[in-house]
Amino acid sequence: MTDRPVRAREPLAFTKSLLAFALIVLCLWAAQWQFQRGIDRQDRNSRIESQLTLSALNISEISAKKDTDISQFEWRSVNATGSFRSEQQILLKNRYFEGVYGYEVLTRFELSDGRFIWVDRGWVKAGKDAKTAPEITAVPKEPVSIVGRVRLDKSLPVGAFFALPNSGDGMISKLNAQTGFASEGFYLDLITGSDSSLIPKAPAQVPELSDGPHLAYSFQWVFFAGLFVYGRILIRRGQILTRKEL
Repeated sequence: MTDRPVRAREPLAFTKSLLAFALIVLCLWAAQWQFQRGIDRQDRNSRIESQLTLSALNISEISAKKDTDISQFEWRSVNATGSFRSEQQILLKNRYFEGVYGYEVLTRFELSDGRFIWVDRGWVKAGKDAKTAPEITAVPKEPVSIVGRVRLDKSLPVGAFFALPNSGDGMISKLNAQTGFASEGFYLDLITGSDSSLIPKAPAQVPELSDGPHLAYSFQWVFFAGLFVYGRILIRRGQILTRKEL
């Protein structure tokens, strides 16, 4: 008669062991995921730091061919000459600078070789209310030389677009499709220009190059997995002692 209670507990013990094993596997998977995110972020930071220290290229060295990997030039400084199209301008909403709400200003720029590119001219403070347009420094009408950082279309800060005079939303590529504009598959963060009016008062910022909390989170998930293992061992020891008492 004494074997029946023990056998009745066996399915429940198996279920607990299976649940503990699943939780341990989940914790280890989360640890690996966070660890890989940390490694990827370190690689990204190293790549950005390396690109920022390189000397500026002429924008003509960045090929317009479709098979060119533009990502290898991101964050690299380039020199460009051409003319701004002041009537073709985008205000990127929901941008903050030192806690103040405003807009990122992107203006279409015609390169001397006939190509077009969007140039992020930095942040401007919003007007006093929704009906008041922000004060934006006018661009020179004559050809100018500029220095900017290469940015990818997909890396444009998250926000909402409205364009003057046309309206649109989404990334630069979507805006081009909606307005009929054509531009390169990358844009520039303006750093400086041959005209003093082109120097941004609040230029586009380089992302924070910290490793983030990913590696700490990875160790945290490993610790959780260890707790599940330890807890299951204690439960198992308790079950063995209970059986001996029976």
